[in-house]
Amino acid sequence: MENIIVVIIFISTYIALGIGKIHRVVIALSGATLILLFHILNFENAFYSTEYGIDWDVIILLMSMMIIVNITKQTGIFEWIAVKAVKLSKAKPYALMVLFVLVTAVISAFLDNVTTVLFIAPITLFISDAMELPAVPFLISEALASNIGGTATLIGDPPNIMIASKAKLGFIDFINHLTPAVIIILLVYILTLKIMFSHSFRYNEEKAKKILKMDEKKAIKDPVLLKKVLIVLTGVIFGFFIHGALGLEPAIVALTGATLMLGISKTNIHEMLERIEWTTLFFFGGLFIIVGSMVKVGIIQILSQKVLDLTGGHSFLTSGVILWFSAFTSAFVDNIPYVATMNPLIAHMAPVISGMPSASPTSLAVLHSPAVLPIWIALSLGGCLGGNGTLVGATANVVVSGISEKHGHKISFGEFFRYGMPIMIESVVIGFLYIWIRYYMLKIF
Repeated sequence: MENIIVVIIFISTYIALGIGKIHRVVIALSGATLILLFHILNFENAFYSTEYGIDWDVIILLMSMMIIVNITKQTGIFEWIAVKAVKLSKAKPYALMVLFVLVTAVISAFLDNVTTVLFIAPITLFISDAMELPAVPFLISEALASNIGGTATLIGDPPNIMIASKAKLGFIDFINHLTPAVIIILLVYILTLKIMFSHSFRYNEEKAKKILKMDEKKAIKDPVLLKKVLIVLTGVIFGFFIHGALGLEPAIVALTGATLMLGISKTNIHEMLERIEWTTLFFFGGLFIIVGSMVKVGIIQILSQKVLDLTGGHSFLTSGVILWFSAFTSAFVDNIPYVATMNPLIAHMAPVISGMPSASPTSLAVLHSPAVLPIWIALSLGGCLGGNGTLVGATANVVVSGISEKHGHKISFGEFFRYGMPIMIESVVIGFLYIWIRYYMLKIF
């Protein structure tokens, strides 16, 4: 009975999000409330469990980065970057979009996707307003680029960190096996943008000339605060790189940076707290509880096991099924609990697929065998790229949507789906061809 209730709530939530008549926060909190009222999750599960409940690391990371971005914004550095970007692209809308997409993708490969879009989105909004360009296409293109770029490295997306731990893959392994695929996907994506958002590339010569004549140096409002902010910001970014060695979660690094910035800026605390995207945080809270219920009652595990059973242990078939199933599942379900579910299942099948049924599923010979390695790559590509499928498929998507809505540019579930799903399918097709050619035709490991 629990399974049926959870499925009904889950499907109803996504239908309501797709229709878009009710605010997404109300939808997410309604679904979460029903989960609690029906005792699918209890209070402890929902608010204290790391397996089923709200991911407070994500919430604190988001909140902290929102504070950091808002204080940084006061210095005028975003306007400075915006003017520089416009000049570099010569105020051509498509060139500007390509520039932002490349910057977003590259940064997302080495920093958290959410951190990247929190910095890029305000710059985009400033430029779109100044050039009278529609902001939504630029923001959506950046959200999609952040998920593509984050797939490239071990630290680019949380699922990769989880896969690396289970499959015993290192930073260089991810560069070797995933970065080439991401480069190809990114280049095709840039070409697709030309067609997909052609209606948005309205060149206003008068506005362009006005911006090109601007002196970006005058955009800096508080040079003294800027120096302090950049020092703290550099420390936060460095902290993200070495947080594992320090034994700290990224959320703690971000919270430390936010606290320091509140201290050095002497900003009004009440005003700063009002600027936090609380709607985004509450939406995630509700969504975490709904997805957690899917994990709690075993629905994700059942679906995953059935998909694996279909392949019969054939390496190429398993890779393909894992890739596509992961992509479409991650478009609707948080890819973190999904990958957490798939990791042990793949490891359990690895000895049979590798042709060493008596070997330990944790041995490098099994995990890195030519038959098993492509399956891990497929899980990474599907789990990370699948986030582009829907508005709720990736944290970066929701954050961009929240920032956009706050500035008067609402991104509906349907609008994001119209652009995100084709890009997701395009990316996964390329990923499938990459796996097939590299690991099964050319056999390059």
